[in-house]
Amino acid sequence: MDVGELLTYQPDKPLKRKREENGQAGDISVGSKSRDRLIGIRDSRQSETSTEHSAGGVSESEREKILKMVEDEPEADALDETALKRLLLSFEKKVFRNQEMRIKFPDQPEKFMESEINLNDVIQEMHVIATVPDLYHHVVELNGVQSLLGLLTHDNTDISVATVDLLQEMTDVDTLNESEEGATALIDSLLDNQVVATLVQNLERLDEGVKEETDGVHNSLGVVENILEFRPEVSPEAAKQGLMQWLLKRIKAKMPFDANKLYCSEILAILLQNVDENRELLGELDGIDTLLQQLATFKRHDPSSNEEYEMMENLFNCLCSALMLTSNRDKFLQGEGLQLMNLMLREKKLSRNSALKVLDHATSGPEGTDNCMKFIEILGLRTIFPLFMKTPKRYKKGPSEEEHEEHAISVIASMVRNCTSAHRQRLLGKFTENDHAKVDRLMELHFKYLDKVQACDTQIEKEKQKIRRSGGEIDDDMDDEFYLRRLDVGLFTLQLVDYVMIEICNAGIPSIKQRIIQILNLRGGSITAIRNVVREYAGNIGDAKSKDSADAEKQRLLALVDKF
Repeated sequence: MDVGELLTYQPDKPLKRKREENGQAGDISVGSKSRDRLIGIRDSRQSETSTEHSAGGVSESEREKILKMVEDEPEADALDETALKRLLLSFEKKVFRNQEMRIKFPDQPEKFMESEINLNDVIQEMHVIATVPDLYHHVVELNGVQSLLGLLTHDNTDISVATVDLLQEMTDVDTLNESEEGATALIDSLLDNQVVATLVQNLERLDEGVKEETDGVHNSLGVVENILEFRPEVSPEAAKQGLMQWLLKRIKAKMPFDANKLYCSEILAILLQNVDENRELLGELDGIDTLLQQLATFKRHDPSSNEEYEMMENLFNCLCSALMLTSNRDKFLQGEGLQLMNLMLREKKLSRNSALKVLDHATSGPEGTDNCMKFIEILGLRTIFPLFMKTPKRYKKGPSEEEHEEHAISVIASMVRNCTSAHRQRLLGKFTENDHAKVDRLMELHFKYLDKVQACDTQIEKEKQKIRRSGGEIDDDMDDEFYLRRLDVGLFTLQLVDYVMIEICNAGIPSIKQRIIQILNLRGGSITAIRNVVREYAGNIGDAKSKDSADAEKQRLLALVDKF
């Protein structure tokens, strides 16, 4: 017991016990802190003792005595190799003894309960191992990892939950970073013994109606997160070992929102980040539909707490990552994802900002052609252009004005690029409505972001001159860094705005180009500046998966510039 338990312990009120409801005769489940519930069962058999306590509490003199004992207790010696081996030997003996007693007396829990208490005790003692990661390789060499993973499937879920808690502490990233050799040995051993598959198997049977098992779920996800952070490349294998399937199942479970649902959304987002294999697996498991169903909740209702808002954002990020894969865009289209995003954009709820980001991902590139056409068919132009014309007031949570404008113009640029025939005519018609109001807005954004980029260019040029004066050279890495800085201040948005401008000017509607030239003359702008921006945009196209398609797009853009 800890100090708090000693101070409040009441011998005349034994702790309660609870039997597992899994149909196994005689098995006892521990649902409070593992040791406390196990001890409660044992202590309930002890006779009541007389005390000098009033109302069952300890006297003031005893309270002071206990506190003095705790304060005077000497610090435990640091664990060394010999002590570790002794601890692991004790652990192995208690594991074996518990297995032996359970096999010998399967229907008589009172016979094996003492061995279970002892096993739980030694698991708690083993937390000291997490303070000496340098010795982890000894844990591996002495088969400690296999024994611990074996306990994850123990009949008593409290033993498995206690084991998960220990593993979570041992794999804490800060702890792992203290010893590269020890960390590598531990993580390699865990992965070789399929730790993720074993954790998922245990997760399937945990009852989140019991607080301790809820904590067990949270700690299991913590072990997974620690491993993925230390060894990101194992993400695809972890997802295949049942992890992604369990995460999707838990996310769509009809349960009140809680910390575990939030944690599941975080782990899923980690799995999908920059890993096409996991994005493909998500699609195969109908994960796109699961994400859309969960996000539909926020169509007309805002999240009820900061934590729920964070989960909503995680699910939107999962969807954006998934849409980087072409096959998932088809599933998004078939699952009426566009209709959901369109409805969210029309509602003035917190989900609107992220819905715009998802729409940007769904329509971008040649792979977004079908989504662009469909968006126009479901009257999406009536939704996107008001957002383009006026940036909504920023909430405390949500993207900046610049981020919103980038996504809005990006969606329009994708439609201008991908739409053909009647769909394209409907889109171009929007730029002539209300005396070319949308063209005026384009020009407003052009000058806004041109000023930002020119100010950045001036600063960068000063830095370059300073480097040259000091005898330094501007290498490729520095050039890349400067270009990223320019993108950060709004170069990409400027490129999209000017690209749309050139596209609609070459669409055969004379009044659009006349309006652009008129505004350029009024504000001292120049066609040359627009051409230069789009030429630079064309020169940096290189992210396409096919070099041929990237080259073709570059030539197409340069041809448009020449016609402008």
